[in-house]
Amino acid sequence: MGMLIGQLGAGGLLSLGVWLILTGRLVPRSTLLDAWRQRDTWQEAHRQSEEARHGDRDQIRQLLEVARVTEHVMTSLPQPGEVDRGTRVDEAAPR
Repeated sequence: MGMLIGQLGAGGLLSLGVWLILTGRLVPRSTLLDAWRQRDTWQEAHRQSEEARHGDRDQIRQLLEVARVTEHVMTSLPQPGEVDRGTRVDEAAPR
């Protein structure tokens, strides 16, 4: 590559520099630093989003467990018409 650059001369180097800039291979340091900061910001936002999503998933899991217990309790209660008024219900008796 060194021999090629030496043979290009000033016009060739200028053309090479313009071509590198236009194709995005040569960028100012401030642009590169801005891109890195933006990447880091998005990574932090993603990390926070994932933590919140895991918290939501744990809360939903707990709510589903409460719903299962509630459903079990509600289905085990006697239905209207199954028990006569004034009669005592024997909870130990099989159904």
